[in-house]
Amino acid sequence: MKRYFVNDGEINVHVTEWGSKDKPVIFCLHGLGSTSFSFIEIAEELKIDYRIICIDAPGHGKTDIFSRAESYEMPVLANWLDKIVEILKINKFYFLSHSWGSFVSLFYILNYSEKVLGAILIDGGYQTKRRSSTSIEEEVEYYEQDFEEYVETWEEFLDVAVYRDSRRSDLLDLAAKDLVLVKDGKYYWHARGKTAGNIIRGMHKDETEDIYEKLPHNLDILLLRATLPKSQDAYRDLTSSIFEQKTGATVKLVPDVSHMLHWDNPKIVIKEIKERW
Repeated sequence: MKRYFVNDGEINVHVTEWGSKDKPVIFCLHGLGSTSFSFIEIAEELKIDYRIICIDAPGHGKTDIFSRAESYEMPVLANWLDKIVEILKINKFYFLSHSWGSFVSLFYILNYSEKVLGAILIDGGYQTKRRSSTSIEEEVEYYEQDFEEYVETWEEFLDVAVYRDSRRSDLLDLAAKDLVLVKDGKYYWHARGKTAGNIIRGMHKDETEDIYEKLPHNLDILLLRATLPKSQDAYRDLTSSIFEQKTGATVKLVPDVSHMLHWDNPKIVIKEIKERW
């Protein structure tokens, strides 16, 4: 594994890479509030057979924040992402994404499908905002406040902010260290409220549901969908069925996993990658 920076002419972008350059490329984009280490267990398992390239999204990890809120809008992000792909000299790749990263990946595929060999969305890209009961104002306020909260100890940060009831491992503990900002003896989430708020605004402004039918139906797209908590079943059933019908993608419900599906059960993601790619 190696970690390094590239510059897009405006910001420094932090990259984590596994594997050798002669192997097929899997490009990974994490969810809101995470980092490139979100995929660490999957990458460590697959690094012999693939070249795995993950970035810290703008305002996350060690990547600089965008100076303009508009840069977090979906079409702008997709164009920015292609600039990073070009800088990294990636011609063709498989796209692995989680949560918000999957929303971005769909807008990328819309405009740059010729570069994408296949896509796996980890519980993301289908939770369209217009079918949610939460308003943009309520959601932005929640995330802006939530990302500015702190706890007093490292163990409390792990228990409250990172794992909760999820499984733990040595590699995930390493990933957790990427998520923390320590300031004046307090433990904060590394991504700030301003970044979170701008991302939520961008997701409301540009709905993935509006581009579903424009996506190439000859591209193999798989959505791995969470099934916990059960209280979200009705919403997830509705939005994932719309996604499946309009995109022609495959949707697989993974039992006994939360939104952090690739942490709860990384083996299912690894299995799908090996069988499909």
